[in-house]
Amino acid sequence: MTIINEIPRRTALKLGLASGAATLASTGVRAQAPRTVKVAALEPLTGPWARGGQMEVNGARMAVADINDAGGIKALGGVRMELVVLDAGDSVEKAADAARRMVAQNPDLVGGIGSWLSNFTLAVTEVTERAELPWLTLCYSDVITDRGFRYVFQVSPTGDQQSREAIPVLLDVAKQATGKAPATVAVIADNTALAVSFLKPLRPLFEQYHLKLVADEMFAPPLADATVMVQHVRSSHPDLLMLPMTGMGDLKLVLDKLNEYHLGPDKLLRLGDSGLWGDPEFARTVGPDIVNGCMSIMGNWPGKGQEDLNRRFVERTKEPWMNQDPFVAYMEIMVLKEALERAGAADRRKVGDAIRAFDLHDEGLAKFFPSRHLKFDSKGRLVDAQLVIIQWQGGAPKPIYPANVATAQPIWPKL
Repeated sequence: MTIINEIPRRTALKLGLASGAATLASTGVRAQAPRTVKVAALEPLTGPWARGGQMEVNGARMAVADINDAGGIKALGGVRMELVVLDAGDSVEKAADAARRMVAQNPDLVGGIGSWLSNFTLAVTEVTERAELPWLTLCYSDVITDRGFRYVFQVSPTGDQQSREAIPVLLDVAKQATGKAPATVAVIADNTALAVSFLKPLRPLFEQYHLKLVADEMFAPPLADATVMVQHVRSSHPDLLMLPMTGMGDLKLVLDKLNEYHLGPDKLLRLGDSGLWGDPEFARTVGPDIVNGCMSIMGNWPGKGQEDLNRRFVERTKEPWMNQDPFVAYMEIMVLKEALERAGAADRRKVGDAIRAFDLHDEGLAKFFPSRHLKFDSKGRLVDAQLVIIQWQGGAPKPIYPANVATAQPIWPKL
């Protein structure tokens, strides 16, 4: 203070003017710098679900690059999109903490995607909803959009819907391939939100479609030993085994044990219900002979009509193909981009309003969806959502249903 008081008034004024000029110059430089609009990808990047989270990030980054290469957000004067990537960790608590940090440290976010595992997404969206931050998710659990939230949007069929549609579709596929329908079914599942949501409506459906449930096994991951469960399945002689599981290690244990007990693809159809079934890492981890013939229900898949996108993803990432996770993440970022264009403002509430107003049929973003329809209902669920079924054939997963996505015909073991 003493030093400042001793500076002559004229000198002080000159210094003040110089300081002001410097501030204006600095502000001018900042104004000319490229501006960005921020979206987030909060995914598990460490722990047992890291592979799925990283694949979603790969798809999101490709979408952001495509948007920026095409001129950015045109309604905002060509503003570039910036992807903020965050790690959800390996537990619900860590995912919730990451979401709180994300919202606190990035007040200018306009939307986000994630978090691969339904349990994580349930926790994350409690935070994003309070922040009125539009959040898109591939996760299947019905509970995610059963809470009356306005800013959460599911871009895939819910677990309940997949269950209701899967049984008649599978029976039809079996009849076409073998001339007869399965009569018995067994289940080995983990107790995550995804599996619970998928299994809840199945029992009445088994009865409705005359499928006898001969084995019903559930475990809390991680699984230590699959012997007893697989022995029970083998002794019950099912025509179809459902494996709604979310952990690669758990799934490997079960499939290895099934193979050990001679329940391979020529004896028993194995059906899953998560993105890991289509991941290139699946065959590398489990073994191509063991996964051959396996089917899985998917929320979406880059099948017929998405060949160029798949090719560019392979070139960019060196992955052998684009599976559900990066494909849907790519699509989710494009949904946020379109919402920004329609909102005409980097305002999260206006972006949410724009997403709720979507009603596209067989054009633009609608072509990313099997139903060719992009519209969300009052809960944030995709209207006309349609599941996809893939099957491992010749060392790679191929979509076999529905027809407008399919690139291969189904193969079923003889019943």
